[in-house]
Amino acid sequence: MTFKKRSLIFILTAALAGECLSPAVYATSKTELKKDAAANQKKLDEAQSEINSISEEKESVEAELEAAQEELVQLLADVEILKSDIEKKNVEIEQAQADYDAAKLTEERQYNAMRARIKYMYENGGTASTEYIDIFLNSDSITDAINKAAYASKLYEYDRTLLTNYIDAKEEVAERQRVLEEDLSELEEVKADLEEKEEDLNNTISEQRATIENFSSKLAAARSQAKAYKKKIDEDNAKIAKIVAAEKEAARKKAEEEARRKKEEEARKKSESSSSDSGGSSSKSSGRGAQSEGEPVSGGSGSDIASYAQQFIGNPYVPGGTSLVNGCDCSGFVWAVYNHFGYSLPRQSGAQGASGSAVDGMENAQPGDIFYYVGHVGIYIGNGYIVHASTPATGIKITPATYRTIASIRRIV
Repeated sequence: MTFKKRSLIFILTAALAGECLSPAVYATSKTELKKDAAANQKKLDEAQSEINSISEEKESVEAELEAAQEELVQLLADVEILKSDIEKKNVEIEQAQADYDAAKLTEERQYNAMRARIKYMYENGGTASTEYIDIFLNSDSITDAINKAAYASKLYEYDRTLLTNYIDAKEEVAERQRVLEEDLSELEEVKADLEEKEEDLNNTISEQRATIENFSSKLAAARSQAKAYKKKIDEDNAKIAKIVAAEKEAARKKAEEEARRKKEEEARKKSESSSSDSGGSSSKSSGRGAQSEGEPVSGGSGSDIASYAQQFIGNPYVPGGTSLVNGCDCSGFVWAVYNHFGYSLPRQSGAQGASGSAVDGMENAQPGDIFYYVGHVGIYIGNGYIVHASTPATGIKITPATYRTIASIRRIV
């Protein structure tokens, strides 16, 4: 066998060996792992979206629970005031009853004391003929009789006046007692209404606590599911990394073998001829540009924030995301925009709706203010509009600020 034939056989053998070392054996497994990782990533995104939704609903119910508890505290304070008023009213009624009993007893005593001399006169219209006859028969003189008659008349008027005053005093006390009873009835009715409202509030609070516990259970389940998806994704990525490493190792060995083959081929050619050939190699590189969120800056006005936020209109909505380029949700959008200017905000929309300082009404709003709606946030850009990460279908867009009921307006800058 000539040297040329042996060289040709060696080259073919090396080529076949190189093909055996190619990474084709990993292709199907790696493709399946990538598909599995992509499917799990989608499930993870859905689970994260569910976590965000449950968290926002839970925050909303927690806020309602706090408001109900504050209302209950105020109501209980009102009930205590009413109880105190009722106790005082009962004391006043007891005192009025005692006054009435005393007035009635005084009236009876006065009546019994006067009855002997005024019974006939009082019960028969005030005729006093018998008393006057007695006065004239028992008088020493006309002057004495006149004096006694005048005295009797004054005594009669005095007795009538005194008895009338006693009766009026008794009736006045009775009227006061009636009014107090009416006041007490009104207080009892208000107290009953408040106690009924207290019962309703307690029921509402119990229901809200049960709802929060249910949200907590759902949240724990969603987080557990998300953790499982993340674990599976990490496992798939680890397997993919091993396959890629094996492919690189195979490529490295193939390159070494190719280099060795070329070296031997060059040596063979040198041995066959005294002249040597030189070759070059070239390599190509390619790069790919990517949209950028820009370099972070320190500080900025509300107008700067509003202007910057509008640069990302049209970019996607991604549940749980915070990337202004690759996708974010409503609170992630607000968080990322403010974070670009060095402002630290909470991640959840409900907490963002309570950050900074309150703005009194939309007429006082300025570009850069945070507009909070129940479970949603956006950034005011002026002229009655906000920019926000709306929905997965519409992404980041501009919307009239009044498209929903505004829960609060907060100023950070």
